[in-house]
Amino acid sequence: MVRRNLNDLVSFVTVAREGSFTRAAALLGVTQSALSQAISGLEARLQIRLLTRTTRSVSATPAGERLLLAIGHRFDEIEAELDELTALRDKPAGTVRITCGDHVLHAILLPRLEPVLREYPDIKLEFDVNYGFRDIVADRYDAGVRLGNTIDKDMIAMPIGPPLRLAVVASPDYFAAHPPPRKPQDLMAHRCINQRMQTSGGLYVWNFERRGKQVNVRVDGPLIFNTTQPQVDAALAGLGIALLPEDELMPHIESGRLVSVLRDWCPTFTGYHLYYPSRRQPSTAFSLVLNALRIGGAGA
Repeated sequence: MVRRNLNDLVSFVTVAREGSFTRAAALLGVTQSALSQAISGLEARLQIRLLTRTTRSVSATPAGERLLLAIGHRFDEIEAELDELTALRDKPAGTVRITCGDHVLHAILLPRLEPVLREYPDIKLEFDVNYGFRDIVADRYDAGVRLGNTIDKDMIAMPIGPPLRLAVVASPDYFAAHPPPRKPQDLMAHRCINQRMQTSGGLYVWNFERRGKQVNVRVDGPLIFNTTQPQVDAALAGLGIALLPEDELMPHIESGRLVSVLRDWCPTFTGYHLYYPSRRQPSTAFSLVLNALRIGGAGA
């Protein structure tokens, strides 16, 4: 009976987290029918409804939320301890899941972690390219990457890159047809390439600073994206002005395909940090990833 209860609790946690019987069944390797029966049996034994089911979604009831909060992290800890047992093998193994943006993935993470993958073929890395502020504990990621000043205080944050600087750029053809801005407020008369923020849903406000004076500008233009690479492509095509991290634009600036303006209004700011829960007991695989990403570490 204890074993049956544990299986049913694992089924409940998976469905509640995934919000879908279909995805949960695929993860657990069971049929949707068997999974539904397990949840119904658990609810019958507890004599309380744990999940609200509709034709389109599944969500936890207040009782289900309480149960998930109470036991979900315990199953994660058990899984982490089981992964840690792989340290007893000759070669470390396991999956490390990281949520991050696409630029830091290509510029920092993949180059630094390539040696780890070559040396330890039983380690797997899963990347979730996402610009929203993911709850890595609830979504069961091992770590995330954000700019250092946006990380919650209860997380361990480790710098993995140098300070960054934003750059305002457009193509030479664009500036041939439109006078380059001399101050941030001039951008309001230009066609700018906007970014939709995944967390708030609003458009990114362009922030500038010079000699202690801060200026925020709400720009307008013909294009809105939620990731950075299309903004680079649009700027190269002469479709408007973009504001992006300078290191992402530098090859195009150095080649003359993009022109940087308002440089004295673009200060440096804290760079990318890897963050993870302070209570997390790192697996061997995760420790190898940390060492490879640490500035001055094996992968730097």
